[in-house]
Amino acid sequence: MASTQPQAAQPPAAHAHGTPQNPYSSASRWRHQESSSFSRHARAHQQHPDATTAQAQIDAAAPQGQRFNGEEPVSDGDAGEVVCGPLLNYCRMQDGHWEGSVLVVLNGGGQEQQGPAPTLSLQRLGARGQAAAEAAAAGEPASQIPGVRLYSDPRSTFWCFHVSVPMESAEIQYAYELPGLRFVSADKPQVNRFSIPAAGESMRLMFHSCNGFSVGTDEEAYSGTPLWKDVLRKHQAAPFHAMLGGGDQIYNDGIRVSGPLRPWTDISNPKKRRDFPFSETLRSECDDYYLKNYLRWYNTAPFAIANGQIPQINIWDDHDIIDGFGSYVNDFMTCDVFRGIGGTAHKYYMLFQHHLAPPVSTYTSDFRGEGTNPAQQVDTFVAEQSPGSQYIIGAKPGPYVAERSFNMYARLGARMAMLGIDARTERTRHQVNYPETYQLLYQRLRDELQAAASSEQPIDHLILLLGIPIAYPRLTWLENILRSPIIGPIKFMSRRFGIGGGLFNHFDGSVDLLDDLDDHYTAKTHKIERRELIEGMQKIAAEYNVRITILGGDVHLAALGRFYSNPKLKIPVEEDHRYMANIVSSAIVNKPPPQTVANLLARRNKIHHLNQQTDETMLDLFDRDPGSTPKTAGHNKCTMPSRNFAMIAENSPNNPALATTNGETETTSFVGKGGHAQMHKGEVGAGTEHRAATDAFGQGNDGSLDIRINVEKDQHNAEGPTQAYGLTVPVLRKTAAAGVVQ
Repeated sequence: MASTQPQAAQPPAAHAHGTPQNPYSSASRWRHQESSSFSRHARAHQQHPDATTAQAQIDAAAPQGQRFNGEEPVSDGDAGEVVCGPLLNYCRMQDGHWEGSVLVVLNGGGQEQQGPAPTLSLQRLGARGQAAAEAAAAGEPASQIPGVRLYSDPRSTFWCFHVSVPMESAEIQYAYELPGLRFVSADKPQVNRFSIPAAGESMRLMFHSCNGFSVGTDEEAYSGTPLWKDVLRKHQAAPFHAMLGGGDQIYNDGIRVSGPLRPWTDISNPKKRRDFPFSETLRSECDDYYLKNYLRWYNTAPFAIANGQIPQINIWDDHDIIDGFGSYVNDFMTCDVFRGIGGTAHKYYMLFQHHLAPPVSTYTSDFRGEGTNPAQQVDTFVAEQSPGSQYIIGAKPGPYVAERSFNMYARLGARMAMLGIDARTERTRHQVNYPETYQLLYQRLRDELQAAASSEQPIDHLILLLGIPIAYPRLTWLENILRSPIIGPIKFMSRRFGIGGGLFNHFDGSVDLLDDLDDHYTAKTHKIERRELIEGMQKIAAEYNVRITILGGDVHLAALGRFYSNPKLKIPVEEDHRYMANIVSSAIVNKPPPQTVANLLARRNKIHHLNQQTDETMLDLFDRDPGSTPKTAGHNKCTMPSRNFAMIAENSPNNPALATTNGETETTSFVGKGGHAQMHKGEVGAGTEHRAATDAFGQGNDGSLDIRINVEKDQHNAEGPTQAYGLTVPVLRKTAAAGVVQ
């Protein structure tokens, strides 16, 4: 188990400005929850548990006396102050144009607009490199884009700028700035740049999840957020055209430890806690908490730098609301407080992560009238919501968040596309999404893939973005134990005498790990839904000859799962529509699980049978540990408990040919190989020596996808150096049997 004390390089200024390390933090919890001793400790302190370390990190980088208070930027009341942003999003490709948006949050506001709308100045710099410098020097004229006011109340105003630029024959770089506005954050550059791919190329992608610390984590022991520095280094070398956020882009769990829900959390009786009202006063306090936490986190460097330069595409997960949201028992999830914070968190998720106007009002227990709550419209402006064509919106509201799900389809350049499933809005302990939502998703995919197939640029690769891994070890045996009758007496002793208190969560009194296990697609309660989702995607892969690759986060370790045809069927991977790699990349910020947990999961890496035609297991990707300190047992080559993020790039058919093919000849046969063996040439040598782990990443020309997981070498190094592990996913080669699914 890793030490909680820094052993090597220490993060600058964090020790000088921070407080002593938290003596109550737990290094052995499964995934989310803080230790029970820390919970008791935190109740005696009003300060947000993340504030001190975040303060030190920002203070260290902020010149000229500009500082943050740990929750939101310190402001002097100037309405021209940018208190958050710019935040850059990618939306879609349409009519030969790249379309995105930029969001800024200004200080102050209200129902009436204060002064003229701000403008965004956008300048085409030209091709990246020397040509861009020459274009900038030549002073190519900039276009002025007027801001659209999304939301405004006396605290802040959200302005959105819609960007549409033509795709060209070469990769083009743009610069943008906000003339006349002043940034409170000293970390934000006045001019930001981003790149869009050539019209004939697919996007270079970065994938991340769990972008924050669980409550109670000793942040000093993890040097803050250094992997974002590595993201920016790699972006500088070869720009990412989009970064996919797989959920938990922000951790809002502190709302119940040192925020307005602490008195509610302190109620020991689950029934009284369930019946607690969510009044307009409490809603207002929670609203203020979510706003301030977003302002604090989205202003924290280096993440704040990245989200102004790399276009984002995000789905959400439980921590964007509160830990375990959706996976507690139904009686508790329908309580007023959970319904209330679900709506409030959704409001700021829409604004910060999607650049969309929120609903006019959200749930409270003391408003029983029809329509919107007038108490929430006092001195407040809310624009009419106008989601773009990239969204696939659920047909009905979720069971606990009274809003419809926002799923996304977007083309990612010439030969790639993505489908992001909102697996939180409709989630319960027994479902991930409504059946009607899956039908909407499948129909949209078929429409888009058919249109692409009929065009000059069919789609070869589809990225399926999920919040939770779907090809992952089962822990049914642990679920059975935690639900067995032996837990009853322990729960009784916990209520009466406090024995085993850390085993049970602070909400519904259930076993603490069950909300995590019930969140997983591999949970018993989601078994049928999981199988139907994979089978539905298999049909689409076969019908449209598209290779599907899955992204999933949440579990705080790195892994690579695969679905594939049963070896008895003798189908080579290049012709196997059932072959889907599940890239598991998590967390980019949060602490990893203990080595013992990762090693236990590796022991559970059996070959499972999804159905008669489909098997699944994880790949032995990690040929060695990333640094000098052992992370895993000698037998464990498939789970890596270190912070990480992933990169994806197409080996474009427009690239010149490479001289080598990973040491494999074209005549090597993998037919009949099972999941514990290398199943195709792209898996040969997977790990640190693979071509995708070198500077040749994305430089091939066979249309395959290079996958790289960048794993932190040393949690105590504030610069965040990583070790690369690579493999390649082949295109789906069309055969006579294509389009036929057994």
